[in-house]
Amino acid sequence: MIDFSIPGNIIERKIYTSRIEPFIRKHLIKVFTGQRRVGKSYMLFQVMEKIIKDDPAANIIYINNEDIRFDFIKTTSDLAAYIESKSVRKSINYIFIDEIQEIPGFEKTVRSLLLDDKNDIYITGSNARLLSGEFSTFLGGRTIEIRVYSLSYSEFLQFHKLKDSEENLETYFLYGGLPFLVNLTLKDEVVFEYLKNIYNTIIYRDVVSRYNLRNTHFLEQLIRFLADNTGSLFSSKSISDFLKSQKVMIPHNQVQLYTGYLNDAFLVNRVLRYDIRGKRIFETGEKYYFEDLGIRNAIIGYKPDDKAKIIENVVYNELLFREYEVSTGWKKDHETDFIATKHNEKLYIQVALTLDSDRTVNREFGNLLEIDDNYPKMVISADRQYRNTVEGVEHVNLRKFLCTP
Repeated sequence: MIDFSIPGNIIERKIYTSRIEPFIRKHLIKVFTGQRRVGKSYMLFQVMEKIIKDDPAANIIYINNEDIRFDFIKTTSDLAAYIESKSVRKSINYIFIDEIQEIPGFEKTVRSLLLDDKNDIYITGSNARLLSGEFSTFLGGRTIEIRVYSLSYSEFLQFHKLKDSEENLETYFLYGGLPFLVNLTLKDEVVFEYLKNIYNTIIYRDVVSRYNLRNTHFLEQLIRFLADNTGSLFSSKSISDFLKSQKVMIPHNQVQLYTGYLNDAFLVNRVLRYDIRGKRIFETGEKYYFEDLGIRNAIIGYKPDDKAKIIENVVYNELLFREYEVSTGWKKDHETDFIATKHNEKLYIQVALTLDSDRTVNREFGNLLEIDDNYPKMVISADRQYRNTVEGVEHVNLRKFLCTP
């Protein structure tokens, strides 16, 4: 029995439901992580629908820690007591807890629930440290984490019932892929008002409040810097030096701490630098990309001159969506935008706005040709006319890349 309503007209995100289906009714904790408003709650609802389809009488226990009706759950003991009151003894209890990080000490209750093999547990969280530290130690690897992202371009088209076109790709660049946009008129004054509110919630609830930060002025200046330099390679010290030039005095170790908080809240993603020749991660130098480009544009505005940065960010997000681990490559003085790794196989990628000169062609393809292994290599650009290959390096049109699984 359920005492809540599953929203109607849910648009299924099949890439995620296909990942979770093998683990339904398995004695593991299923954890959906990701930035606020990327659709984690709706993933829970989609799992519920599948369970109810198989068993209409399934005992589903749902707790939404952003719903005022659950304000009485303030401690881990409150959480345990509520679930106990809703549980049944003779069948499976399907337990769904949304934004579990809002309950201090939740780890103890989840660990206790896992002791009963009749509990099938699903949780969501908006912090990357959800599965670290004490929680991870308690559970000893008995978790399955599924990272949920903003809509990919192909999902954006599906949600908004659009066809692939240059115009619709531009709309995606501008507004990003938060799923709720499907309910809004796609106009700047409407969308950016919504996105600014999401941004403020992330910053003040998931960062400032969570870590008891006082220097909010520096935090906002740091975010603006990251937004304005999306995809640029720099270190915490170089960020600190730049901000000092803008009369924002902050030590580089504080920069490192704050960028870590932003990464943990999934506002930005940190990309480490990999030494292709030495096959190791460099200790300094990293890039940052935004989880959702609409939020980035709501922070600093949408500028046509930023198109190259935006395209690079979109390609990075697409690689994450496809479950690649991504780093940026470095060999001698040459940078490779992305090294995408999955199942121990690599894919090297350069991203360019256009290949409008021999110099650009030589730079983008030349960087990849210097990598002396046999893994596939490609240059992705927004050019409508494009080559098939250059000395074995594939040239791929951006829209084709985004629309081809």
